[in-house]
Amino acid sequence: MHKQNLSEANFALWLLIGKVNHSVMLGRKIELSKYHVPVRRFYALRTIQALGPKPTISEVAKQMEREEHVVSRQAISLEKDGLIKRVKLSPSSKLLGLELTQKGIDLVKAGKHSKLIDDLFASLSPTTRKQMEAGLNQILKKLEARNSLKN
Repeated sequence: MHKQNLSEANFALWLLIGKVNHSVMLGRKIELSKYHVPVRRFYALRTIQALGPKPTISEVAKQMEREEHVVSRQAISLEKDGLIKRVKLSPSSKLLGLELTQKGIDLVKAGKHSKLIDDLFASLSPTTRKQMEAGLNQILKKLEARNSLKN
């Protein structure tokens, strides 16, 4: 394949990844609409839950690959809605951790199951799924290495 053709094929693949991401996010938006929660807010709640007891804003931001000030604003909004609470990590500490409230736990539990995602990945053979996962992880590692050089 000529260099120009490879470049065009790479661009086409990049566009395809973007289309898939957009369509999956739209599908999740529709699924989560019955719980009146946007996808990014749900993702933040799932991330807080996945990180374990009382993760800090910086830990959540790192996991979500977002700026700390963005996650901080989102945490304020989630707290106002009664989905999380900010708690001291220790009595003598000024550092705060995030904790799901019962309302947040219930929301995550209700929205956790995704028929869309189950259906999408069920359509792939186990071999194709493993190849896709390996390829995406390889791309992600390369991106992370490039991005860490810029910081």
